[in-house]
Amino acid sequence: MSNYRTVTRAFRWLNSPEWNVAIFAFLLSFFWEVQQMPFYQVPPELSCFGMIRNCTLATVGDVGIMLTSFWMVAAVSKSRQWVRQPDRRQIGIFTLIGVLITVIFEDLATRWLGIWTYADSMPTVPILGTGLLPLLMWLLIPPLTIWFVKRQLCPVR
Repeated sequence: MSNYRTVTRAFRWLNSPEWNVAIFAFLLSFFWEVQQMPFYQVPPELSCFGMIRNCTLATVGDVGIMLTSFWMVAAVSKSRQWVRQPDRRQIGIFTLIGVLITVIFEDLATRWLGIWTYADSMPTVPILGTGLLPLLMWLLIPPLTIWFVKRQLCPVR
């Protein structure tokens, strides 16, 4: 029995809200990143592996933004467990932080640093110049991530 407790304690971190946010954010964001690739200018010589690598790197960035948003809401809520019973205000703040960071990063990457370029097919938000698809991602994926995390941490009995 003591062996079981040791193993259980060793894997207790799997129940942390941050771990669950990171896992679900990665899975949902990677799918989104792959689907929106045709809306970016991709060099014709880029291999399939190169495209997967780029999508994975973008997804890791998305996870970082999602965790930053999570921790900011946790600071305001004074609890890392806010995802167990999130209210609309918390979900709204979580989503808004991701949107704001994305608008800033997209502007830096496309306009100032030239890291990536939108294809002609990418609709953009008029005043901001931000691609509509990255913006939509941050309006849809964060609430969906919170929904999955809540279900994972508070299973229905």
